[in-house]
Amino acid sequence: MSLELGRRVVHASGVGIPLLYLLNLATWTQVRYVLLLATAIVFILEFLRLGVGLNHRIYDELTREYEQESIAGYALYMISMSAVGLMFTPVVAIPAMLMLSIGDPISGMLGSNGPHEHKAPQVWIAMSIVCFTLAAVIVVPAVGGFIAVLAAALGAVAAAIADGIKPIIRGIPVDDNLTIPPAGALGIAIVLWLGGVGPVVDPVVPF
Repeated sequence: MSLELGRRVVHASGVGIPLLYLLNLATWTQVRYVLLLATAIVFILEFLRLGVGLNHRIYDELTREYEQESIAGYALYMISMSAVGLMFTPVVAIPAMLMLSIGDPISGMLGSNGPHEHKAPQVWIAMSIVCFTLAAVIVVPAVGGFIAVLAAALGAVAAAIADGIKPIIRGIPVDDNLTIPPAGALGIAIVLWLGGVGPVVDPVVPF
């Protein structure tokens, strides 16, 4: 139980990245640099773990049994956070990041599932409500009107589906750390794009 709690605390700590921007502590370009740096660090850690065989207590804290021979969830977490951060504008990317860093741990506390199992309907509903709230707080003030509410709703539902159903590719389940942010971001971006609200895509790598 303590290990699971520790994993969820680490998971939730990712909220610090979007908070840098929300609290005006960093520009969006600077946040993108932070994302790239953090992703580079986890790639190095995973190379040392999987390629070199370096074992450390941190891996016992952050990885589950089924991740011992494959890329770990914390690395997929940073990959997906960076992907939405580098592809979308803040109004789209930040809610997607919050859905993973806040929504996913809450969902996990309400009901866990194995790598080949779907979550219970009540967890889906709770995840949708949490993600909608997180998205609405960002999107509604920035965009306003019914289109913002609809965008937040579609993004929340998409994130809840990504959280509740793990696609199976060649017998291997795709971790929701990888799928929640892209799903949430696409749900928001599609509605805003169709509603003529933009820009929503900003695929500029900050070099």
